[in-house]
Amino acid sequence: MHIIKNLLQLIAVIYTDVVFIISMYYLILSLFGIIRIKSKNKVDPQKSFALIVAAHNEEMVISDIIESLFQLNYPRELFDVFVIADNCKDKTAEKARNLGAKVYERFDKTKRGKGYALEWMFGKIFSMKKKYDAVAVFDADNLISKNFLLEMNGMLLKDYKVVQGYLDSKNPNDTWITGSYSISFWSSNRMLQLSRSNLGLSNQLGGTGFCIETETLRQLGWGATCLTEDLEFTCKLVLNGHKVGWAHDAIIYDEKPLTLAQSWAQRRRWMQGFADVSSRYFWNLMKKAFKDRSFIAFDCALYSIQPIIIILLGIAMILNIVNYFKVAPDMIISTINTIQTTNFNLTKLGTVMVILLQFIYTPFILILDKKFNFKVFLYYLIYPVFSLTWLPISIQGILNKNNKEWSHTIHTRSINIRELEKAN
Repeated sequence: MHIIKNLLQLIAVIYTDVVFIISMYYLILSLFGIIRIKSKNKVDPQKSFALIVAAHNEEMVISDIIESLFQLNYPRELFDVFVIADNCKDKTAEKARNLGAKVYERFDKTKRGKGYALEWMFGKIFSMKKKYDAVAVFDADNLISKNFLLEMNGMLLKDYKVVQGYLDSKNPNDTWITGSYSISFWSSNRMLQLSRSNLGLSNQLGGTGFCIETETLRQLGWGATCLTEDLEFTCKLVLNGHKVGWAHDAIIYDEKPLTLAQSWAQRRRWMQGFADVSSRYFWNLMKKAFKDRSFIAFDCALYSIQPIIIILLGIAMILNIVNYFKVAPDMIISTINTIQTTNFNLTKLGTVMVILLQFIYTPFILILDKKFNFKVFLYYLIYPVFSLTWLPISIQGILNKNNKEWSHTIHTRSINIRELEKAN
């Protein structure tokens, strides 16, 4: 019995230490996203782009993204718009073609999913007589800021081979779910993506709104056909000595799911993909990290095991919440007494500061990018509920990592880029 008790205590100590180290790692990493240095060097448009929109039964929204792409502030002769009508049963292809896009229809019942569709389309691009310096990938429900290609052009001229744009939300105020999604993406853009860029690490591809130099894509091959093809290709890039650049001003507005059920299905798919990719790439990335002394590879390896990290931090969060409820009455009384007697206890003061920081730090980050308002504040109050749902979702993702079923966001209305720009 004594041995079991000691073993449990050892496990608890190790668990606490691991959670603390991971938490401090991401906290310190996030601090490097507070400062943003804008480049003052303006460069002329030089690079040519093939803009690829992956679409599956998207007739409600396909017109909006094509319109926003043709309105880009970039020389028209330097880009073409391609639409992959992937296993479509609606009028996606017809609508896209009528708007001037080059439409390629694909029908394959076995190789289903965005990754396969992109690999098929990249092959088409490689075999065309007209050559492009880079390809840019979008989802059909996206809207694109007018300066997107100007920003990507500038990054490619800085010798980046792959660049990710800023993933924003086009429907943050629809429901508490879309509000929570938006807070998550906004804070991640600053606390993780911009910070990695400032530190010279590799950023992470976000599934849409990224561009790849065509020659680099040809040399490496796509080969990313799992549920999270963006993560898979990021790992592949890092293993081959490349890193993903970050364009903070190249904004892509993405549509977020409206309901918890839709959100749950999408995030479960993400976690299934993460579990699948990490099982194939984690140890190779760690090997490269130690062999080549590459912190870029180490950071990418750590990112690839997000389901495990979420589970560790989620359990710690639940334990902390339970503990807070237990000590809250005593802490309030103690704080009042401390103020009255001016007998400050650093430990108690530190505890109060930690709690306050949880309600200050993320809003502060959102203020930096002008994303914080009263409605976002209300969403932030219930944001912890959304965060806690990641725990069971991550567990499901690990248990079902071999399930390749896709879940698509259900579109409820059309939003064009002019409406969105007015709202922002």
